[in-house]
Amino acid sequence: MTEERISVEDVKASNGEAHLEEPSVTNGLGDPRKSGSPETTGQRVKRFILANLLVILTVTAVIVGVFIGLGVRSASLSRTQVIYFGFPGELLIRLLKMIIIPLVVCSLVSGAASIDPKALGKLGGWAMLFFLVTTLIASAIGVIMAFIIQPGSSEGNQLSKLNMQDDSGVPEAKDVVDSFLDLIRNIFPSNLVAAAFKSYATGYKLVKNDTNSSVFTMEKVPVGSDVDGMNILGLIVFAMVFGVALRKLGEEGEILIKFFNSFNEATMVLVSWIMWYAPLGIMFLVAAKIVEMDDVGLLFASLGKYIVCCVVGHAIHGLLILPLIYFVITRKNPYTFLLGLVTALATAFGTSSSSATLPLMMKCVEENNGVSKHISRFILPIGATVNMDGAACFQCVAAVFIAQLNGISLDFVQVITILVTATASSVGAAGIPAGGVLTLAIILESVGLPTNDLSLILAVDWLVDRTCTVINVEGDAYGAGLLQYLIDRTSRTNEDVELSKVQVEEEDQTSRPERSPLIEKQEQCAGPKPCEKESVM
Repeated sequence: MTEERISVEDVKASNGEAHLEEPSVTNGLGDPRKSGSPETTGQRVKRFILANLLVILTVTAVIVGVFIGLGVRSASLSRTQVIYFGFPGELLIRLLKMIIIPLVVCSLVSGAASIDPKALGKLGGWAMLFFLVTTLIASAIGVIMAFIIQPGSSEGNQLSKLNMQDDSGVPEAKDVVDSFLDLIRNIFPSNLVAAAFKSYATGYKLVKNDTNSSVFTMEKVPVGSDVDGMNILGLIVFAMVFGVALRKLGEEGEILIKFFNSFNEATMVLVSWIMWYAPLGIMFLVAAKIVEMDDVGLLFASLGKYIVCCVVGHAIHGLLILPLIYFVITRKNPYTFLLGLVTALATAFGTSSSSATLPLMMKCVEENNGVSKHISRFILPIGATVNMDGAACFQCVAAVFIAQLNGISLDFVQVITILVTATASSVGAAGIPAGGVLTLAIILESVGLPTNDLSLILAVDWLVDRTCTVINVEGDAYGAGLLQYLIDRTSRTNEDVELSKVQVEEEDQTSRPERSPLIEKQEQCAGPKPCEKESVM
């Protein structure tokens, strides 16, 4: 009996539960201490700092980067010196982008192969419903905030100075139909190897149509070409379908499934190493971007209301709406969940890229928020591509801002068009810096607004795009947390149903005691005459 009690104690201890009978426990740092000795304040502070060291370093790096950038601006660095100054930050982005392809492909293949196809479809349906609803809400918040704050109605003459800058960075306006056709084309890449660094995009060229010898017309003809940029959407679709195919193979596909699982685990080890370099890289990314700006004061004086409108809209969505949805469904503290994402959110602010933040976000939701690997490594890559809450909010603000700037009153139909187009165009938007501006031209074209003011949006995109990215990845993480809760609740319900069935069967058996046929035969034979006659015959 003693040995059995000790083994149970060991099992409970392995689950992380403390027991009074244990001689010592671990304080989380690997240093055993006696359970009876009280922990001093200094020990608690030290334990907290060491347990949250990466979070503290990352947040500190963002703050220090802002002050370093403001301080170095006075040195008037040349463009070459600014590039050298921001090299540690560039190195971080390269490291994160290096890990994206193996992480996304391997995680989706192993995730799709480990989940039943029916459950996979249900899981994807829940995720897409959550992403669609939150993106619509974010778009509505953007429109409402723009009509309340009126960022483009009372700008001063300084705005014209910003509008005189180079328009070379403004994306070419693209028809709505061509944009959605490009989205479908990228879902089915013609070359998987090229999809790792190229994506399909439609451009335009003018073709002269001769009607007769003296009259001709010019026609704008769409021309497709491969442009630089990872086709993450095509890789995601292929990886999911390939994982389902491996599951269909049964035992023949087990070897490849184990390979992708091992590859995925090795990739996450690399991510854990890169995480410790992230604070240094983020600090230089933020500092270099502040140094790079020409005139921050003029920028905020001219576009201050627009910046405030975007940031406040993002804050409402990220600090109120998403936590409220999470709380209503799970009845859990959403801000505790949010605290577990601080490292990934700070990285999103520094890198301004949802795709680059993906490895760290997987690490955070799995280790800090208890999301299973099957959920996080299946949902987060999809969310990084199709869920762009921050971008949808910013695009709606920008569209209304440009309309107000040009004195154009938007009617109800145009507002609805902006909402729907912003939600739809955010699906598949590139998870790269300034990706939202590329789809903003589609929204402006859909409601007939001029696109020549996009240079104003680009002037402050370095700041607004960072808050966009933070909201984008936060929405992905909350989606993973909600799916984990729904799956846990479904499994608990199934267990309760099975348990109730077992209890009913036990009650039936106890109400009717078991009796062997031999005993019943003997009882029948113990009767008066019939049994005797039957036995004689």
